[in-house]
Amino acid sequence: MSTSVLQPKRRFQLVMIKPSHYGEDGYVIRWWRATIPSNSLASLYGIAQESMAHRVLGPDVEIDIEAIDEFSARVDIPGLVARFSRHDNFGVIMLVGVQSNQYPRALDIARPFREAGIQVVIGGFHVSGCLSMLDGSAVELDACRAMGVSLFAGEAEGRLDIVLGDAAAGRLEPTYNFLKDLPGIEGTPAPFLPIENVRRTLGLSTSFDAGRGCPYQCSFCTIINVQGRKSRFRTPDDVEALVRSNWKQGVCKYFITDDNFARNKHWEDILDRLIWLRESEGIPLGLLIQVDTLCHKIPNFVEKAKRAGVTRVFIGLENINPDNLLAAKKRQNKITEYRKMLLAWKDQGILTLAGYILGFPADTPASIRNDIEIIKRELPIDILEFFCLTPLPGSEDHKNLWTAQVPMDPDLNNYDLEHVCAAHSRMSEDEWKAIYSEAWAIYYTPEHMRTLLLRGAATGVSLGSLVKLLATFSLSQKLENVHPLQWGVIRLRHPSERRPGLPAESAFWFWPRLTIEIAYKMAIATAALSRLAFQSIKISRDPNRLKYMDQALSRASDDDEDSLQLLTQTASAKQSAAHQKKVFNLTHGVG
Repeated sequence: MSTSVLQPKRRFQLVMIKPSHYGEDGYVIRWWRATIPSNSLASLYGIAQESMAHRVLGPDVEIDIEAIDEFSARVDIPGLVARFSRHDNFGVIMLVGVQSNQYPRALDIARPFREAGIQVVIGGFHVSGCLSMLDGSAVELDACRAMGVSLFAGEAEGRLDIVLGDAAAGRLEPTYNFLKDLPGIEGTPAPFLPIENVRRTLGLSTSFDAGRGCPYQCSFCTIINVQGRKSRFRTPDDVEALVRSNWKQGVCKYFITDDNFARNKHWEDILDRLIWLRESEGIPLGLLIQVDTLCHKIPNFVEKAKRAGVTRVFIGLENINPDNLLAAKKRQNKITEYRKMLLAWKDQGILTLAGYILGFPADTPASIRNDIEIIKRELPIDILEFFCLTPLPGSEDHKNLWTAQVPMDPDLNNYDLEHVCAAHSRMSEDEWKAIYSEAWAIYYTPEHMRTLLLRGAATGVSLGSLVKLLATFSLSQKLENVHPLQWGVIRLRHPSERRPGLPAESAFWFWPRLTIEIAYKMAIATAALSRLAFQSIKISRDPNRLKYMDQALSRASDDDEDSLQLLTQTASAKQSAAHQKKVFNLTHGVG
């Protein structure tokens, strides 16, 4: 009588890592709790789950999937090397969604894995942007090739199985380039992260993209050259399925990462489905979306966004000087619409966050100071976040400078939208750096933060949310010297995470100093948060809070608008206002 012995299945190790980057102190920027979830990591995890489900590597191979976001979790390189060794290096490390400022850290993560004979693939906006806009060796891509790291350009839907099959066979291609064949995303696996990953973000929030691609031509943008200018969309059924799968693990807060959700041709169907899930199915959705400055002109868009659960909206304001907007090919931004658009969101009690770029051709330190004061006084923005105009690899700006051989910062770690990476015609490097740092202090004064709380109380926004945002955006530069979008709760460090080439620190001093530093910064943050919370409670109890009015909240008549500095401070601003008035008169029969 013979007996058959079942052979254990081989276990393919698939580890997906979203790298962080190095701070000014040389250590990886990592937090106990991060603020922004990685949609690239969620997208790859969702696709990998489907590959595992249909056994892409055959019936005798199991796939062990792990997702690591370095902004909130330490990458234990020795531990992972040992784990791969136990499986005869049967697997692959994937460095996911790598941006230009994360590329040096990604190389440092990849190096010890390659030295241990472990296969590594790197993808994301840096690789895709360079291969899209420049030659195949530009901006340190050869550093990957020298290590034997495979490059992946484009999107992974329908392509991950190819890479996994090659990795299992031990024959990864040097480059996978799918940029000229961007996939449709309708019906594809939805972005998803397991609860152990989501718990490392503040407020148990995750993300998804309802669409990709952008029709506009902003010269500083990389999205149009990586995801294309032709928009692709998920269906309402796709969105409902991902919402339900996340709700099963208690997650209901999302950052919808579409660069411009208002231009998603299915926006209304998607919002209607989300409204139904909130109002009929009882799923308490909370959403942050990104939109353009003309979204308020779309009938029902703002109102339905509110009902669908949108509590915060990010708007790429970018600048209030029409000359600067034109220079960046940001033609869709009309300064004459800024107040109407912001007030439309205010009418729904939704918090507004606006991006503002410093370093456009017409900018000077004096003009930037003046512009910020105008915004504080005349525009009902809650949170203003500043960026340095940066020639990101993959953008038209970068390609033009690179082609003309104009010097740019050689350290990619600085391409984080906070550092000066190229020369400016009207500001020195030191002046640009100084005004970037000063801009935060100009906007987030105690007086203006109180004004923002008064406006919030008058318009019905969540004062608790506003307090947390004001604390974050007023303190991140001061305490940690990082942009608020990179901030989190409790900056963590490890001696092994210092950038190669910098001196190692003594563990005898490292840990006590880190403990004292954390305690000191937590005390400052707690005090600032308490002051803001006390102010908000006092304002919320004022019986006259709904009567508060200032210039930003006023519904200006034509005569009033003629006096706004927003529309009169430059010749181009006056021209834009006059053109808008002319168009209005012609279309409304005003003689």
